[in-house]
Amino acid sequence: MDRTAQDGTAGTMKPRSRAQGPNSDASGDGHQETLADLGEWELIRRLGAFAPPGQFADDAALLNLPGGGSAGDGPALVVNTDVLVEGIHFSDSTTAAADVGWRAAAANLSDLAAMGCSEVVGITVALVAPAATPWAWVEGVYGGLREALETYGGVLLGGDCSGGAQRLLAITAIGRLALSATAPGSGPIRRGDGRPGDRLVCTGPHGLSRLGLALLQGQIGAETLDPALVQRAIAAHQRPVPRFDAVRALMASRPAAAPWRVGGCDSSDGLAAAAAAIAASSGCSARLDRRRLPLDPAMASLPQAQAWGLGGGEDFELVLALAPAWAEALIAALPGTTPIGELVAGEAGALGWMGGEAWSAGDGEGAASSGYSHFSGGVSGWGGSRKTRENASPKADCLKMGTKIGKWTFPSRPSAPSVWS
Repeated sequence: MDRTAQDGTAGTMKPRSRAQGPNSDASGDGHQETLADLGEWELIRRLGAFAPPGQFADDAALLNLPGGGSAGDGPALVVNTDVLVEGIHFSDSTTAAADVGWRAAAANLSDLAAMGCSEVVGITVALVAPAATPWAWVEGVYGGLREALETYGGVLLGGDCSGGAQRLLAITAIGRLALSATAPGSGPIRRGDGRPGDRLVCTGPHGLSRLGLALLQGQIGAETLDPALVQRAIAAHQRPVPRFDAVRALMASRPAAAPWRVGGCDSSDGLAAAAAAIAASSGCSARLDRRRLPLDPAMASLPQAQAWGLGGGEDFELVLALAPAWAEALIAALPGTTPIGELVAGEAGALGWMGGEAWSAGDGEGAASSGYSHFSGGVSGWGGSRKTRENASPKADCLKMGTKIGKWTFPSRPSAPSVWS
């Protein structure tokens, strides 16, 4: 999931002086800042001060090990971490134990794919649970984890366990990225590698997972929809698919003699959020094509379709910024891939519509207007109601609107490999 932060570059936010200390009274009124005061995005921006510059700028960390990828003569490691908390990321009412395990693995593996990872090494899992937790639930979760690993590669490498007040899973995933000397068709995917003139493409439909959640929570009656759409939507929510196949197609479709340069991330926090993240990190603006939003045709007539397609989250597709010829080749090679817009010169992170139509606060609702933020009590949007984390995307959205509609507070192009899942 996606975290991006870089000290001193996060839009309109101003860094606190290090001399103030962790419990400083920044306002002068005697109130000590809390996480609720900061919000998730500002918290992560401040945590970035403890890491090398640019370290929190991508979907995962790219580690160039001695004798490996640092000289371009071997595979580099890709490392990602996610935390899933009961009542925030999953609940018994919508997700069986095996599906909790599958989704936990898939969310991490999607971040590996979003970095261009070609091989999964494995995962470590830390489990926190109350003593009264049934063994059958734990067994189901680990069975789901194993099923995902058997499908996409890798093994359970180890982990830890502890008692606690609520169920929690902390997962670290490790993969390999084959660099150019050993695999000439490949390289990393970085959020900041987009350029003006690049085409924006995504690898599959959006909004299905949010529809699946609405069905599971009884917000929409299944009897009103095509049964096949109901099945696809619930499967998209409970059993997401990390798009390693799209990475392989990306490598295979690279035009001859074209340099490896791919901007991108996964869309777990929403399609609009992904486009904004790529644009901001690349120092560009993004323009989306309203006529070509990647919606499942069977859900396109729903009144929520555009909002959920842009901001529903949990779709786990790849959103990529590619030179036009490469974009066309990928679209031809990978069924379901859709051109959705372009990067243009302009204010970093600004969103708009192709044809000159301005982005408005209602475009995308959810993640595209206010988004979910940990420590603030929930997410506004989707009709104005406040949602629990179970209604938002499965990774911690640190996305917030800036001072202008369509301006997102993401860092500029990263200067170093990064980690924050």
